Amino acid sequence: MSAGKIQYAESDGSFILKFIGDVRLTLCSALDKTLESILQHPGIRSVIIDLTETQGIDSTSLGLLAKLSIQSKKHFGFVPTILSTSDDINRILMTMGFDQVFVIVRESKAGEGVELLKDLPCEECGEDEVMDKVLSAHKTLMELNEHNRQAFHDLVRKLENDDES
Repeated sequence: MSAGKIQYAESDGSFILKFIGDVRLTLCSALDKTLESILQHPGIRSVIIDLTETQGIDSTSLGLLAKLSIQSKKHFGFVPTILSTSDDINRILMTMGFDQVFVIVRESKAGEGVELLKDLPCEECGEDEVMDKVLSAHKTLMELNEHNRQAFHDLVRKLENDDES
């Protein structure tokens, strides 16, 4: 799998995030900051998450996306859209319960608007900050359904115990 990167664009309150390659924990700090800035944006109208070039995505990244969707619905009254043409990625999305918090579109007109996308800058963050993001992301996933609650229970408990140490 190719190393992951995230690209983004914004126009008139509409945001696009494109995940390319293998998107992992190393991108979580930049992703979290970008998602927070989207949620703070005045006049936010829509968010599209493009996973059409995603080869792999970890649970922390998925948890951050779930948080974005939950907050978008709560504060702005809309549900973000995910574009995903990969059966493997779609299976992960369905297992995680993303069909409950996103509009999932399984077809895409590749290449539209790619000239507007800019690479999300990589940001270094400390181990404590990374662990806080991992913990928060997995707690969000656990709220989506019973499968996630069981799948991430032990990890969340371990992270919480490590955090108290």
